[in-house]
Amino acid sequence: MKTRILAAIGACALLLGACTTPTHPADAAASAQSATSQAQSVEDTQSASTATTVNLPDPRTLEGLSQVPDLDDPTPIEGNFPQKLPVTLTDAEGNSVTVTDTSRILALDLPGAISRTLIGLGYGDKLVGRTISSTEKQLAHLPVVTENGHTLNAEAILSLQPTVIIADRSVGPPEALDQLRASGIPLVLINPDHSIDTIDDMIGTIAHAIGADEAGKALAERTQKSIDDALAQIKEWTPETPLDTAFLYVRGTAGVFFILGQDEGAAALIEAVGARDVAGANGIRGVSPANAESLVTLNPEVIFVMTSGLESTEGLPGLLARPGVAETRAGQKQRIIAIPDGLSLSFGPQTGDTLLAIARALYGVDDEQ
Repeated sequence: MKTRILAAIGACALLLGACTTPTHPADAAASAQSATSQAQSVEDTQSASTATTVNLPDPRTLEGLSQVPDLDDPTPIEGNFPQKLPVTLTDAEGNSVTVTDTSRILALDLPGAISRTLIGLGYGDKLVGRTISSTEKQLAHLPVVTENGHTLNAEAILSLQPTVIIADRSVGPPEALDQLRASGIPLVLINPDHSIDTIDDMIGTIAHAIGADEAGKALAERTQKSIDDALAQIKEWTPETPLDTAFLYVRGTAGVFFILGQDEGAAALIEAVGARDVAGANGIRGVSPANAESLVTLNPEVIFVMTSGLESTEGLPGLLARPGVAETRAGQKQRIIAIPDGLSLSFGPQTGDTLLAIARALYGVDDEQ
């Protein structure tokens, strides 16, 4: 999935945005401000969680740009989880890899899910470098080993003398990863196709690669509970008729402009926050060019974009100037939601918090609600 995105649209840089709230017509705003929160405990039989019912504005009256805030760094899992090394495993491409030392780890992927998972497992202090996707505050001082977006700099990586590299094919070029493997450094390649349904497997694979299976089980359980709680809460905010939503990938002021289809992770994200993926509903499965004709056909009520992509295209005015955007229902109300790149399609250990943050922006939920 991320590999196809990389091949189709090239590298992208990550810049994080600050949180803003959507605006909507004066009568809806007054109604929303005067609404009284009605807290009601709702037991979810599967997640054993509670969700709060609140009075919200009609999401179809909301207007303007909303920027989803970035999250704090993942909290390491608590508990005593002894590490067991060496570990010999077969990676996602059938390679037998033996890991004997995790004192210097590199995490290389486009969405940044691997580094967040390692931090959640309690191994964030073992990371010695980062890609531009790994935007966690505790990693800010580490050298960046990618150039021109997500192109690996093999020489920079080798200079850090990592004892193990955990990566997927969402970064490249392929020969750079092959060069790293040929150097003798243990290289564990994981499945690049991330979704809500594969989070447990991803966490388990990464944990096993560093000899931390028990920590992996605990982190996976915590992550699943967080997702279950988030989905139960979002269900309380979702309107009876889901909002028609599309995820657009935009980069720069040139021709990098795509619709992310059903197989690119966008559908899973959109549907998890209770919206309707209009790209998938119209048969778009992969990465499809966005143009006036395709956007008018989709006619989304809400458009998701990545924060850095929006900034790179000169912000909201630049996006609305793209062919077809202003003619959509979302364009007419400027209903755009910008999501930090490192969170948008990563499906890592903070997925529950990410879904809640996006849903708050989508439905106009205040932080107090």
